[in-house]
Amino acid sequence: MPHPSRILPRLPGIRRLCVLPTAGALVAGTVLAFAPSAAAEPATPAAYPAGASATRYSGLAFDTCTAPPLSAIQAWSASPYRAVGVYIGGITRTCAQPQLTAPWVASVSALQWRLLPIYKGLQPPCGGKPTDAKISRAAATARGQGTAAAADAVAKAKALGMVPGSAVYNDIEHYTQTDATCRTGVLAFVSAWTKELHRLGYVSGVYMNLNFGAKQLSDVYTSTSYARPDALWIARYDSVDSLKGWTNIPDVRWPLHQRAKQFKGGHNETYGGVTINIDTDRLDSPVATVAYPYSVTSTTALNARTGPSTTYPAAKSYAPGTTVRVVCQTPGPAVGGSPVWDKLADGTYVTDRYVSTPSNTGYSRPLPLCTYPFQTTTGVAERTGPGTSFPAGAVLANGSLAWVYCQRAGSAVGTTSVWNRTENGRYVSDYYVSNASNTTYSKPVPRC
Repeated sequence: MPHPSRILPRLPGIRRLCVLPTAGALVAGTVLAFAPSAAAEPATPAAYPAGASATRYSGLAFDTCTAPPLSAIQAWSASPYRAVGVYIGGITRTCAQPQLTAPWVASVSALQWRLLPIYKGLQPPCGGKPTDAKISRAAATARGQGTAAAADAVAKAKALGMVPGSAVYNDIEHYTQTDATCRTGVLAFVSAWTKELHRLGYVSGVYMNLNFGAKQLSDVYTSTSYARPDALWIARYDSVDSLKGWTNIPDVRWPLHQRAKQFKGGHNETYGGVTINIDTDRLDSPVATVAYPYSVTSTTALNARTGPSTTYPAAKSYAPGTTVRVVCQTPGPAVGGSPVWDKLADGTYVTDRYVSTPSNTGYSRPLPLCTYPFQTTTGVAERTGPGTSFPAGAVLANGSLAWVYCQRAGSAVGTTSVWNRTENGRYVSDYYVSNASNTTYSKPVPRC
């Protein structure tokens, strides 16, 4: 990670495992064989509140120790980057952050940049700097530390306007790989970090050196002793701009928009006449979600509803000209020619037809699609419809993030008839997705 001297001028539900045929053997009507119940770990449920939604970024990013001034971000519109890593907190965060405020976050987001929140807290007892505050070698103590770190990270993220559904990445610096108690402490810490972030409605990310940390996290990917983070960001300064082929980490681990790589260390780059010392990253991973302010354009009061349709009850209304805070957009029945509905930060929905987003007939950048990522609890087939009679396509590998945007009823699998429609239009049985329930619908995911 950047050096301090850089200067810019639930109680989880029980799930069942299934044994799936290989991807090539899956066909319509495939019968799934059930194995014994699994423990809550490694795929722990994420409890997203009403106003939550996740945001994903795919492309080049940079991180730097001190968040740059807004003027620098504006100058860097000429760069290939559209995401920036920012250190939101942590006891070992060493750089002052005079720019990093809620207004700065709002302004940078309005410029269509994504933010990668980084929390640099306790470091491994056998790694980091000798002066760093350390994770305990005792697993029970380390778990308490991880829980506290997650709670603090969420408080810091919220203060900056990063709403639930945002990812936060815990920066764990390199550490000795042969120290058994150190390893246990770090894994217990990361596990508790993940569980608490999930409980609070945030997405868990971890940053580690590829060879001095990430391998150990990969080694316990399917372990029922540890909660698995949703996304992995590695450091490997080999100038290889790839999210696949990582040594000792199979491509089927953190496979679905769950990876980031810091592939080039500290160096200067200049755009728009502004030079910043940066690390360069490739992302295809969850980032921060923010709420964007827009105005109500209707001539009469605009109803905000409990779901994305006029069939849902009105929870409140907004007078013409009122500012509303939009988190994401989702499809619904058309109103005035627009099939788009805007989800507000309080979890209610308004038709986009009467909101001052860039388009009132389609989706508008930089607003993301409303999605709710949950880890799969085993390998599970995506189907063309909500039932086992529909043809099966790709198999989501164990631990993949199912980027769910709505739920509907379908054929029964295990203890539920709920199916999740993912943003690619395919369906997976909710029985194999780690949300709040595997018997009924899970809020705040809307019905299809």
